[in-house]
Amino acid sequence: MAHYTEEQIRQARSIDLFTYLQTYEPTELIHVSGDTWCTREHDSLKVSGATGKWMWWSRGFGGTSALDYLIKVRGMQFPDAMKRLTEGAMAPVFYEAKQAGENAVAERKQLILPDKADSSKAVIRYLTGRGIDGDIVRECIREGLIYESLPYHNAVFVGYDETGNAAYACYRGTSDKRFMGDASGSCKTYSFRVEGTGSRIHVFESAIDLLSFATIMQMKTGRWRAETMVSLGGVYAPSLNRPINKTPAALANALQNHPEVNTVVLHLDNDDAGRGAAEAITRQLSERYVVRNEPSPVGKDINDYLMYIRKRQREWGHSRQLLDGSCPVR
Repeated sequence: MAHYTEEQIRQARSIDLFTYLQTYEPTELIHVSGDTWCTREHDSLKVSGATGKWMWWSRGFGGTSALDYLIKVRGMQFPDAMKRLTEGAMAPVFYEAKQAGENAVAERKQLILPDKADSSKAVIRYLTGRGIDGDIVRECIREGLIYESLPYHNAVFVGYDETGNAAYACYRGTSDKRFMGDASGSCKTYSFRVEGTGSRIHVFESAIDLLSFATIMQMKTGRWRAETMVSLGGVYAPSLNRPINKTPAALANALQNHPEVNTVVLHLDNDDAGRGAAEAITRQLSERYVVRNEPSPVGKDINDYLMYIRKRQREWGHSRQLLDGSCPVR
């Protein structure tokens, strides 16, 4: 069996998938639109022509390097994949080009979005089934914040940068099977959010919790987007090996864009990761902002609380009093 040095492995990993396919398998590339391509063998595997990053939407994973593609998609063993990438002149040439300065294009984030379905029926059915207000869902769809993907009809939640371009997307399966993740090239600085006004920002781990909170606000006040709401795209529990020593990128960006804000309200999950992240964010921001920690009063997250409210509404009737004294909207 061939043995490869760290330098050879590093050079092989520097070859992105788009460059590899262009060089060795050009007939495998099918142009979709703009800088987005798919492969002839797998139409749900999207490749960015700008960065070479790829996402296999039907399987829920992606990557950047051709080496990952050969192993994870083609099913090749590591030595065989390395042999294909290193026996020709491709790896050294590509690596030298990066060293010469062409890495600026290769490292630029290029978001790869799944195709959009003509209908949003599956997404609306899924989100309203999670208790989220149908009018809120439809308004987000009209604004391009949510859409239904092809070919698997996942719910896609989109975040935009300051220029109005999509820079982040996460997806969630609309069937009974749990399926979720971030689109290849997503920048968490622009995680899914709903812009509002006022002096408070509400912070969530996921898009589902954000929309659940918006629904509760609509029930309580009739104004679901009066204040800015930001999802972080997930958090992790701090530890000695992985402390949280900076504000999550999405929250930092939102605070920068909203200098009028003086209060940050945290609605993170009732688990070790959520509680640890809430404590860390409070320490980081408490000198400049009022930070309130208001997790769900029922269940693990805000969607659990919304589903609890929906259940009690069915039992008691649609009474606004259900929200009094226990709703995290204050």
